[in-house]
Amino acid sequence: MINNTQRITIIERLISSGVEIPCFDGVIIEEGVKIGKGTLILPNTIIMGKTQIGENCTIGPNSYICDTIVGDNTKLNNTQSFEAQIGSGVTAGPFVHIRPNCKIADKVHIGNFVEVKNSTVDEGSKLPHLLYVGDSDVGKDVNFGCGCVTVNYDGKNKSRTTVKDGAFIGCNTNLVAPVTVGENAFTAAGSTITEDVPDNALAVARNRQTVKKDWVNIKKPYKRQHQK
Repeated sequence: MINNTQRITIIERLISSGVEIPCFDGVIIEEGVKIGKGTLILPNTIIMGKTQIGENCTIGPNSYICDTIVGDNTKLNNTQSFEAQIGSGVTAGPFVHIRPNCKIADKVHIGNFVEVKNSTVDEGSKLPHLLYVGDSDVGKDVNFGCGCVTVNYDGKNKSRTTVKDGAFIGCNTNLVAPVTVGENAFTAAGSTITEDVPDNALAVARNRQTVKKDWVNIKKPYKRQHQK
């Protein structure tokens, strides 16, 4: 780890080359990191290894970027990325973890509390919030609803999931690998998908809702009902 004198020297050198670092607090940038002009580095951001960051990006606050290639005009807010490639015009965060062997294409949106591992995500796709995408190949213009999981590990083997261009993955869908969701296909919210979904199809994998009338009054499951 570099000492404070080295840290300040590297920061000042980057500022003189056109990088914006308005506050030095918590900013650590390792020697050899390359950052383009107009990029803004916010407090509590650590950039290490062979990282290369393009122009006019915003990195931070509270980000850790290591051995990652980042394009231009990308915003990484409260993001950790390791041994990955991130395109131009990407927005990520807060609270995003991009693990090794990920390729995130241009104009992808990754929202809060998302983890991506050993996956490719093609141009324009959206992984908005509360997701795990692991060992997956996601096409262009795919939309994931909240709470989706690619179920890539069965306790013994890890398998891949493929989601083709234009697919829509409904909220709280489990994609149990190996499985493919076709082009422009939909999965209904709350589904557990274990078989391939054809192009342009809707997959529904959940039990029909059952309503038991007056069940609460009969069973009295709430503590307050027993106190009356």
